[in-house]
Amino acid sequence: MSIEYTNKLHAGADFPEIKATLLNGEVKTLATPENGLDWKMIVIYRGRHCPLCTRYLNHLQGMKDTLAQTGVDLIAVSGDSKAQLESHLQQLDVDFPIAYGLTLEQMKELGLFISDPRSPQETDHPFAEPGLFVVNSQGKVQVADISNNPFVRPELKSLVNGLAWIRNPENNYPIRGTHK
Repeated sequence: MSIEYTNKLHAGADFPEIKATLLNGEVKTLATPENGLDWKMIVIYRGRHCPLCTRYLNHLQGMKDTLAQTGVDLIAVSGDSKAQLESHLQQLDVDFPIAYGLTLEQMKELGLFISDPRSPQETDHPFAEPGLFVVNSQGKVQVADISNNPFVRPELKSLVNGLAWIRNPENNYPIRGTHK
């Protein structure tokens, strides 16, 4: 088996100009912070078919205000279709933006692991495994986490606390993982 898309999005690199669509038709640039905030967390989830993703997104809702207090805006995105996202919203209790239609090319550009469905009952398209990126005010990747399966994701409370520590100017904490 040959895997050709193993390039990683490195810490400290510019986050690519990737756009995705919200249900209302609005196109969002994933790494552009809004709501008066200057950092952006981008959560890539597998899709409607994944109960762990549903649980993670619902748990993330409880962290939204704390993230905002530290200056971090939030968006989630998957490769699902508009219809799949509409259906998934029945299981979600979130008010942060969720986009759909992440393409295979975009998944590869982000260095995500991509899986094929196990059956037509799971889903009808290849999908990204979990990924999470935090982009700083200069558009650089401050935090990157990618997984090849749904069982490995950042624990949200630790992540949010860590971001607050990183954002504190007294700590002067650099982007980690940039050794050449």
